[in-house]
Amino acid sequence: MADQLINQVLWPVIYILCIVLPLVIAVAMFVYWERKVIGWMHVRLGPNKIGPFGVLQAFADVVKLLIKEVILPTKANRFLYFMAPLIALIPALAAWAVIPFSGQMVLSNANAGILYLLAMTSMGVYGIIIAG
Repeated sequence: MADQLINQVLWPVIYILCIVLPLVIAVAMFVYWERKVIGWMHVRLGPNKIGPFGVLQAFADVVKLLIKEVILPTKANRFLYFMAPLIALIPALAAWAVIPFSGQMVLSNANAGILYLLAMTSMGVYGIIIAG
């Protein structure tokens, strides 16, 4: 019973974390790099306030965006307005499920992986359209 629980729940969660955590860290580092380059181009210091050398600035920006007051347009559908970012983000993250990272490490070994990848990457547009 415990073996079955570990195989069906724990390993997929570990695989998902192995995919999502490097992506989040890579995005944070790209934001850091972009801010440093733009700061260098504008002859200013760039992000240097939070953490050593400003490394935690991207994470501070995420926290700031999450705790900001949400303004709902008057004629907007409340449910769709709040679901639009998820409708754009979930397919983008789900597309990584069929990307193999090695000969043995892949989250989903789908036979129609290319078709799945094309479908997931094309569904992200709906979140942008709904948000508009």
